[in-house]
Amino acid sequence: MRIAVLQAGAVNGDVAANLQRIGMAAAEASLQDATLLIAPELATTGYGAGDAIQSLAEAPDGPQATTLRQIARDNGLAIVTGFAERGDDGKLYNSALFVDSTGPRACYRKCQLWGPYERALFTAGPPEAVCVNYGGIKIGLLICYDVEFPERVRALARAGADLIAVPTATPSGEAARFISSRMIPVRAFENQLFIAYANHHGHDGRFAYAGSSCIAAPDGGDLARAEEAGDAFLLADIDPGAFAQSRAENPYLNDLTG
Repeated sequence: MRIAVLQAGAVNGDVAANLQRIGMAAAEASLQDATLLIAPELATTGYGAGDAIQSLAEAPDGPQATTLRQIARDNGLAIVTGFAERGDDGKLYNSALFVDSTGPRACYRKCQLWGPYERALFTAGPPEAVCVNYGGIKIGLLICYDVEFPERVRALARAGADLIAVPTATPSGEAARFISSRMIPVRAFENQLFIAYANHHGHDGRFAYAGSSCIAAPDGGDLARAEEAGDAFLLADIDPGAFAQSRAENPYLNDLTG
């Protein structure tokens, strides 16, 4: 499977503009023979939209999902993107949606909320391993801060995930450089899977973002990596069989006890 990762700056509060940007990326991904596009955290509303997110949040099968389904159908691919979810319980969740031409197929609610900004807006989701099978690959979903907790990645690995899609809104700074360049490759290596990390870049008036989106392989190497600044479009071929030797040499999951 060929996947694409979009690094872009969202427009806070402008869902139409943000969906249009995802649509442009989907068209580019299709031209490059990618069958999965991964966009950043809260990409449809903008991460820094603040209280406006309250009115922009939708159900996983709402109008935003309908538009994403049409984009997926028009371009012959699936999309993972962050969005603000209004649950049946009336609560607001920072969520990731997997959509293909048939509609939404999986929705994951961020478990590890980051900082007072997120905790004031969102309710934490349950620590569950949400996966979807697509194109012969089992894809797990996490969001931003979740991937920094080894337990969250390990749960998906034990559920059989080959690839973890991580929409993120990592703020700029030394910690962000460490997370992208060191932690993400280690998470991939210690669980012998692929991780696609899709970040915002630039400054949206509330937050500055680190960029540095990447796609890490089971051997800890980079399949693709973006710079800190500027829009980026990453492509990589996900072939679990190509890393059979790495799994044989590093059988962490097989040897795990307890």
